[in-house]
Amino acid sequence: MNAGSYGAGFGIGVRMWLLWVLLLSLLSAVSGGADSKAVTTSLTTKWADTPLLLEASEFLAEESQEKFWDFVEASQNIEGEHDDTDQAYYDLIVKKAGALLSSIQVNMLKFALSLRAYSATVYSFQQIASNEPPPSGCSAFFSVHGEKTCDEEGLATLLKSAPERRKPYLFKGDHKYPGSNPDAPVVILYGEFGKPDFQRLHQVISSKVNEGLATYVLRHYLANPSGKKVYLSGYGVELAIKSQEYKAKDDTQVQEAEVNATVIGENDPVDEVQGFLFGKLKTLYPELKEQLKELRKHLVESTNDMAPLKVWQMQDLSFQTAARILAAPAVEALTVMKDLSQNFPTKARSITKTVVNSEIRKEIGENQKFFKGTLGLQPGDSALFINGLHIDLDTQDIFSVFEVLRSEARVMEGLRSLHIDTLYIHDILKLNVQPSESDYAVDIRNSAISWINNLETDHRYSSWPYNVQELLRPTFPGVIRQIRKNFHNLVIILEPTQENAAELLSVAEMFYANNIPLRIGLVFVVSDEDDIDGMQDAGVALVRAYNYISDEVDSQSAFEAVISMFNRVPIGGKLSVGDVVKVLEKRFPYVEVSSVLGADSNYDSNRKEGRAYYQQTGVGPLPVVMYNGIPYQREQLDPDELETVTMQKILETTSFYQRAVYLGELATDHDVVDFIMNQPNVVPRINPRVLSTSRTYLDLSDTNNFFVDDYARFLTLDTKEKSTAVANSMNYMTKKDDGFIRPVTFWVVGDFDKPSGRQLLYDAIRHMKTSNNVRLGMINNPSAAPSAETSRLARAIWAAMQTQFANNAKNFITKLAKEETAAALETGVDIGEFAVGGMDVSLFKDAYEGPKFDFLFSHAAYCRDVLKLKKGQNAVISNGRIIGPLEEEEVFNQDDFLLLESIILKTSGERIKSKVQQFGIEEDRASDLVMKVDALLSSQPKGEARVEYDFADDRYSAVKIRPKEGDVYFNVVAVVDPVTRDAQKLAPLLLVLKQLVNVNLRVFMNCQSKLSEIPLKSFYRHVLEPEVAFQADGSFSPGPMARFLDMPQSPLFTLNLNTPESWMVESVHTRYDLDNIYLEEVENIVAAEYELEHLLLEGHCFDVSSGQPPRGLQFTLGTASEPVIMDTIVMANLGYFQLKANPGAWILKMRKGRSDDIYKIYSHEGTDSPAESDDIIVVLNNFKSRIIKVKVQKKPDKFNEELLSDATEENDAGFWKSLARGFTGGGKPEELKQEKDDVINIFSVASGHLYERFLRIMMLSVLKNTKTPVKFWFLKNYLSPTFKEFIPHMAKQYGFQYELVQYKWPRWLHQQTEKQRIIWGYKILFLDVLFPLAVDKILFVDADQIVRTDLKELRDFDLEGAPYGYTPFCESRKEMDGYRFWKSGYWASHLAGRRYHISALYVVDLKKFRKIAAGDRLRGQYQGLSQDPNSLSNLDQDLPNNMIHQVPIKSLPQEWLWCETWCDDSTKRSAKTIDLCNNPMTKEPKLQAAVRIVAEWTDYDQEIKRLQTRVQERVNHTKQTQGTDVHTEL
Repeated sequence: MNAGSYGAGFGIGVRMWLLWVLLLSLLSAVSGGADSKAVTTSLTTKWADTPLLLEASEFLAEESQEKFWDFVEASQNIEGEHDDTDQAYYDLIVKKAGALLSSIQVNMLKFALSLRAYSATVYSFQQIASNEPPPSGCSAFFSVHGEKTCDEEGLATLLKSAPERRKPYLFKGDHKYPGSNPDAPVVILYGEFGKPDFQRLHQVISSKVNEGLATYVLRHYLANPSGKKVYLSGYGVELAIKSQEYKAKDDTQVQEAEVNATVIGENDPVDEVQGFLFGKLKTLYPELKEQLKELRKHLVESTNDMAPLKVWQMQDLSFQTAARILAAPAVEALTVMKDLSQNFPTKARSITKTVVNSEIRKEIGENQKFFKGTLGLQPGDSALFINGLHIDLDTQDIFSVFEVLRSEARVMEGLRSLHIDTLYIHDILKLNVQPSESDYAVDIRNSAISWINNLETDHRYSSWPYNVQELLRPTFPGVIRQIRKNFHNLVIILEPTQENAAELLSVAEMFYANNIPLRIGLVFVVSDEDDIDGMQDAGVALVRAYNYISDEVDSQSAFEAVISMFNRVPIGGKLSVGDVVKVLEKRFPYVEVSSVLGADSNYDSNRKEGRAYYQQTGVGPLPVVMYNGIPYQREQLDPDELETVTMQKILETTSFYQRAVYLGELATDHDVVDFIMNQPNVVPRINPRVLSTSRTYLDLSDTNNFFVDDYARFLTLDTKEKSTAVANSMNYMTKKDDGFIRPVTFWVVGDFDKPSGRQLLYDAIRHMKTSNNVRLGMINNPSAAPSAETSRLARAIWAAMQTQFANNAKNFITKLAKEETAAALETGVDIGEFAVGGMDVSLFKDAYEGPKFDFLFSHAAYCRDVLKLKKGQNAVISNGRIIGPLEEEEVFNQDDFLLLESIILKTSGERIKSKVQQFGIEEDRASDLVMKVDALLSSQPKGEARVEYDFADDRYSAVKIRPKEGDVYFNVVAVVDPVTRDAQKLAPLLLVLKQLVNVNLRVFMNCQSKLSEIPLKSFYRHVLEPEVAFQADGSFSPGPMARFLDMPQSPLFTLNLNTPESWMVESVHTRYDLDNIYLEEVENIVAAEYELEHLLLEGHCFDVSSGQPPRGLQFTLGTASEPVIMDTIVMANLGYFQLKANPGAWILKMRKGRSDDIYKIYSHEGTDSPAESDDIIVVLNNFKSRIIKVKVQKKPDKFNEELLSDATEENDAGFWKSLARGFTGGGKPEELKQEKDDVINIFSVASGHLYERFLRIMMLSVLKNTKTPVKFWFLKNYLSPTFKEFIPHMAKQYGFQYELVQYKWPRWLHQQTEKQRIIWGYKILFLDVLFPLAVDKILFVDADQIVRTDLKELRDFDLEGAPYGYTPFCESRKEMDGYRFWKSGYWASHLAGRRYHISALYVVDLKKFRKIAAGDRLRGQYQGLSQDPNSLSNLDQDLPNNMIHQVPIKSLPQEWLWCETWCDDSTKRSAKTIDLCNNPMTKEPKLQAAVRIVAEWTDYDQEIKRLQTRVQERVNHTKQTQGTDVHTEL
């Protein structure tokens, strides 16, 4: 019971009195403890804040370019239209955009602006502009083919000279002004719309466009970017409780930074602690404010008592938490779930007191059976479905969820605007209308195919069984069943004189000779002229010889003879007549060759049919191989590939037949070939234009009352309204005049006064007469301006459709479409002569000769503006899908219309029709609705199939929120265990969804029973807000951040960020150690600030010739002016590579040096440049993940060269650069060019202030003992800002080089969740890709080590061919024997007498390491082992020891690593390095051990502290001299 509902029956006085008593009794118990402590986290971009106005325009651009430009026009004077507050500016943007958007989309826009989802888009244009670079003194400027100006006169001059220069490259996201002339010069305007300068230039250029003088493209550009940064959201922050078994805290005092105290939400209305709503109490009793504050503090401290729970108390926590959530009122249940899951460690104790009733348990149990069976979810798993689409929380970030919401909203609103009831909308959404990726087949029952064998009749197969039931008999997997039925048919269509004909035939011969149960047929495509002499044409000769031998002997002998003919052809040569003659003469010495091959041969039976069959089936370029009528892809025609793929298809199809036999669809007496050819994927003709899955659709989701016979009105409509007007005005021809819902609507577009247009129409009519599923409408696209002379037929067709009964009109138009009619009309014959019986000729004549041409003008405008056709071009529109423009000579015939119809009926037509029938509307309107719904559903990007889940019982175990009546709503179903990380993420996401859109929400509890440990050991916040927030004065609030208020002070916390996969973030500006946050020692707030340092560009790369990843290939990313900004190496695992970038347009190349000597780029997908261009351009313009695929090929002369050869890469230009990239120890660049071998590369990782302190001391000990120059490599991902600021000073003081490297853990590699384990992973898993190829030896030295010798000795140590060397564990300290886990159990047997090695110090020969793919092997083994949470407990150490048999380890001499825990005191004298290992017996803290064990440690520590003090003084001094008032800048 909460304070709000507290005894309403009491008088106010009584409540007041009770409260006083309560306060007094509690205050006596309150001691003067410290104030509440908080941790806050924010994440900003590296780039400057982008104006919300521009972000809103990018949101609209995704709706349509028209809306983008309408918004730009509407926002020209936005500056002057609002008072100066941020809130007024924001409201005005939303209002202006709202005029172009529906209400759901307005909410989406608000969410996008709160997420700042389009900030990256706007900034990417800024980066593109900076490459131009902008001319000085212009706040907006034109770029005309590379030349720039910012005034009118300049533009006119540049337009004149533009054709001499190259047109600029335009990106997919560019904004082209409507009505731009595509042949005119391209003018790019860089500017910020809404500003006066932009307005001036915009008017200049838009008038040029209207004169047809330019194509105008707008790109955002801010002349004076703001000083602020963009605050991001859409990420999670975790405060995990650390184990304090070994003390790892630094004792150095931190200087407090001043913190803005408004962060802590004092005014939070739902400020609930232990059932008291303090927000409400403060408003009810303002005079008790101070006492309430004390009470709240006391309650918080008592709640935060985190004494460990007993095991029996934990068992039922998951169910108890669920019961607590389900007990809350539905409106608040999500808030309760968020609070309990995100603050679980402090809530757990009170949750253990909850009672769970049996109904909840029973229903959850029932549902779990169902979840497991249909969704594959185990107890404790979670899932989220929006309208049945599965949202994978691990891989999909909020930006991709936002995309899903937007596209779903579009479809639902489209259906709504077609006046479909909300009830039916979800039914229609569930229809899966996406084109199936199924392989289409053509009919192989054709006389053009010469079958070589027939399994059912040939003698050689007579011993095989005949019954189809044989298919069901069990065999070993992979065995091909030999049954005397033509189950598997291979047809080869070839031109005998093509080079690869011989290869294909030899594969066929191999199949035949080895008795593979495959019926093989050949189609020879040769000349089809009438009288042709086989003595002149090798192809014709082959066909006649084949026919002759088939007739004389049999088809097998004919096939053998053909093989012999091809065996005579030299490699790379072509078949000649001589080859055919030689074989014939040898086999049939008595026959007159010329009588068989000559012009008047009798063996010419199916020569012409071969070519006819090939053309009619439309199967694409020769040679073609088909399996059961399905053509193979080009790359599968390679002989080896062909063999494998065919065998695979035989095995796959066998299971299809087994099912058919089992279900009784196929019996022994059926003809198998007929059975295959009656499958739904068999089409009369394969037309790639019809079958391709990249399709464009008209937007027909609109209802209006406009028509095409008012041209002036028609011109004012937008694209969507024009399409609706055309549909409203369309009259249709059908096969019969009956009331029937026709699911297929064809619009034929063409100039019907030209032969090609008439031919297309005639073919369409012929098809329409064979099928009652089709309606046929016509749109005229005139070749010239419409006039009485040039539009006779178009007007006649229109007039007939308007005035005559359907059947008469149809017969009349069929007559008009014939060429002889058109010819007669040309010569002046009266159109009345062609009237058909029953026509009302006078009515027709009146309409035909009427003066109004409006419909012609409207159709012409529609073809130009909406269908984007040139004058007179043909196209076909089927259910809103645009097929065209058809090329001049392109065949599109009756078969193609049949193919189109069969595809529509199969994928969408019938399904939508059956739904529309339920609406009970009149047939013509229903047919229209089927067409419009089809266009809407099919135009959606192909997504996953929707999941049906009208399943589980939701009476007791689900939170239910009903949608608002009458509005379109989203169906959201979540399945979740409330005590998991998923619940911590899901609860805030669902809360935002609920505010954002109308939802029908059900959250099912999926609890785990019998927990043996506490399920959540961390606090969590998910940063997400449904719209932009403002402060009381109307200015923007400081930006979204994670707030952990009232945290318990005893535990030691570590802070982790959980960001979308492609973000690389780093910590900036915080003095605290975020790895070890101990709130007792903090004044008030730990403010962690992070910055989005890079967006990742990831990819996969393969070598086309071998199909393998090219290991060691290097890519670079940069711009035209600076080609190498980032570089990377391709891994062998999945050919994976990653490059760090930021929003903008980037050029991806292979690195100069070996990479681009040996390889060239073959093709690429997912990029922003056309597939054939050599420069790969990638535009990063949003926060979502970007993955590209690149295929490369070796250059012909480098076919035998390897990238990772033994020769050193002295000539690799990238080498010195990579050395010079880091800070170069104050030396001048030329001094760097010491001998390459003369730099010792040392790698180390550290996290947290204590380990960074150790790391500095380790570096100092190396530098004091090593004479050779040193370069340190540190893993940047986890270093604190303090360390990164100090390291340059240290490098300058001691003269070493350093470089910070980073690599994002790849998404496909099993993720670790604990920070310590992630860092261990980085020590071992990415050694081959972290460093440039030029680094060939690297030493790893742990941070907590002290070096006492020159490390050159270790670098030059002979590893005897092993890729790396480690020191084995000491065995001399006998009292520790009980802790040597490698002496028994798994390790003892696995190592089989070898030593177990310690991972604190190792040396890696990177050349060898890469050559034997050690990195890929280690990652592969890791992937397998890490799925089990109990394996690899010391990841960095267990993994190499586990792989000792595959990746050998060279054991280093024992003195290289001495550590007190395992080595006895006598060996310490000779130690070359001392490691501060943890001691499992004494658990002594690191700092204490360091001072005790290593004599020189304190001196080193003091030396560095003195340097730190000097540096700090210098910094403070600089600050003072720059001006005393530093704060004004902040």
